[in-house]
Amino acid sequence: MAATADDTEAHTDAPEAARTPRRRRTGRIAMAVSFFGELLITAGLVLGLFVVYSLWWTNVVADRTAHKQADKVRDDWAHGSSNAGGPGALDTKDGIGFLHVPAMRNGEVLVEKGTSTDVLNDGVAGYYTDPVKATLPTSGKTGNFALAAHRDGHGAKFHNIDKVRVGDPIVFETKDKWYVYKVFDILPETSKYNVKVLTSVPKESGVTKRGHYITLTTCTPVFTSRYRYVVWGELVRVDKVDGKRTPPKELRG
Repeated sequence: MAATADDTEAHTDAPEAARTPRRRRTGRIAMAVSFFGELLITAGLVLGLFVVYSLWWTNVVADRTAHKQADKVRDDWAHGSSNAGGPGALDTKDGIGFLHVPAMRNGEVLVEKGTSTDVLNDGVAGYYTDPVKATLPTSGKTGNFALAAHRDGHGAKFHNIDKVRVGDPIVFETKDKWYVYKVFDILPETSKYNVKVLTSVPKESGVTKRGHYITLTTCTPVFTSRYRYVVWGELVRVDKVDGKRTPPKELRG
């Protein structure tokens, strides 16, 4: 017997009614997946922008600040400012001199007093001021001239510290003298609480007697601050600055 119009309509409508809830469920799942995907994309963009800010833009800002401060120090030196005189006038807010480490390929690095983030974030190296640790080379006294700088971000002046090798030169430039050091030991990893590496006689470097030492410290591994990387050098000579500020042979070529 042929199907009536009512029978056809009933057979047609029943499956559609059965399929509607399933479609709604599928649609909701698709919307949830799409929304979650958008959240991941947004989070990725935010994270990417943060990385760009931390590892690139902070370098740009810090380098600008450091260059301005460095120019002021050199201008003071050139014009005989009273704030850039002999050893007794080194502790100024502008900087006490410039660090040169050819192996790091980072140019000259302005050295300022202190190792707080407020100091180091300006793209400079800072020297430790604790009386037990701080011995400026200009004082003429034996001891350890200990410095710190960022490994990444905010100028990243010690980013290539792992390129330094035993025997490499480290030069500290002041208004009147070049202090030339030679690297004699390296500690690739130590606790960030290990202050013994900064003492006047850093025995972990193998030395047992007082001398004229320099110590460079920064964070390690790269992009973390879990440990500290340490480089030690010993003073080999002091050259006077001539009228042309001719750098020592270690910085030429």
